[in-house]
Amino acid sequence: MRLPYLAPLAAIGVIAVGVAGHLANGAIYSALHAREMIEALSQPALYLGSAIAASAATTMALMLTLLGLVRRVDADFDRSMYRRVYHISMLSAWLLAGSVIMLLVMTMPIGEFDEVPQTWFPTLYTVLYWMVVLLSALLVAMVTLLFSTIRTLIANVTPHDDI
Repeated sequence: MRLPYLAPLAAIGVIAVGVAGHLANGAIYSALHAREMIEALSQPALYLGSAIAASAATTMALMLTLLGLVRRVDADFDRSMYRRVYHISMLSAWLLAGSVIMLLVMTMPIGEFDEVPQTWFPTLYTVLYWMVVLLSALLVAMVTLLFSTIRTLIANVTPHDDI
């Protein structure tokens, strides 16, 4: 059974949860409230950003290993298998770049500043929140696509029917 739209649907599901969280959070009324929310978001986002960067780099290395394996196996793989590996690698590259950008944004100081516009902290919180949501959605899409690819690979390599 092939579900070509499973990865985008999984990503849309994560984005829907992010939208629901954003709506449930309500409006950020002041810079002080936004700073408190940034501090609450920063610790989990640092861990998530580091984990996403590590998993994306590892996945890219594993895709190179998979390509080497596919070339050594006596099975013929169609273009769709190579296209899936390409999409997984592309998602990994986007995740790695996005997580590094998120980690860089998180290094911005959020202390007491007099010259900062009133909208600075609410905007920073919104940017960080949506970076976390979008990177999480891409990660879920990548893992879903990776599972689908592995499932197809196993079905092509093993002598029995579809798994």
